[in-house]
Amino acid sequence: MKRAVCSLIVWLSIGSAAGIGLCEPGSVGPVSAGRSLTDSTASSVPASSSEKAVDMGNKQSVASQIMTERLSNAVSSEYIIGAEDVLEITVWKNADLSKVAQVRPDGKISLPIIRDIMAVGKTPSQLAEEVTNKLKEYVQTPVVAVSVKEVNSSNIFVLGEVKSPGKYPLKSRTTLLQGITIAGGFTSGAARNQMVIFRFTESATGMKRLTASYDDIVLSGVITENFELKSGDTVVVPSEAVVIFPGR
Repeated sequence: MKRAVCSLIVWLSIGSAAGIGLCEPGSVGPVSAGRSLTDSTASSVPASSSEKAVDMGNKQSVASQIMTERLSNAVSSEYIIGAEDVLEITVWKNADLSKVAQVRPDGKISLPIIRDIMAVGKTPSQLAEEVTNKLKEYVQTPVVAVSVKEVNSSNIFVLGEVKSPGKYPLKSRTTLLQGITIAGGFTSGAARNQMVIFRFTESATGMKRLTASYDDIVLSGVITENFELKSGDTVVVPSEAVVIFPGR
């Protein structure tokens, strides 16, 4: 009899414990197949400060890259638009009239409503003013902005003993020394006083050869040799070895 009473008391105690939540059923659900309990717990833990820092660093890197690309495509206010340049025409509060367009070989771009308009030979501000005047026939007080997204029409070439030889966009008035700077400057083996510039001309030969000396420009003050570079110019900085041993 005593044993039966003790067993009843034990069962009543277990039931009470379950009722007050000590052994609440369903508090731990089954773990899905292929996923451990550790994985389930880890997924609910917020990202650590180091992970957040890495994520923030990646975002800043992307933002920096975008800003660098925008700055590298920036042109001066005096830049003259040429064929194959890519322009972004923005009409304020009117997305339907805004457009990114490449200048055609005939020098024109096509825009909604006003259709073809000559772009070559104008600065971005001049083109924006002309587009604004044409849109006034259709839109009340239009506000137009024109920016050059890609410079494809005006380039110079810097070759030879410079640190970064190659093709560079000519976005504003640039002198010979500025062109050398854009290409990273002279190398240690550069014959900087034997620079040669090849330039297209309207003459029958089609090419003009100019020479310049760094020392004459900087030390002797021969400013006339610091030419203003033109679109299509090729600047060649020879090696001292070639100048000293021309037959080799």
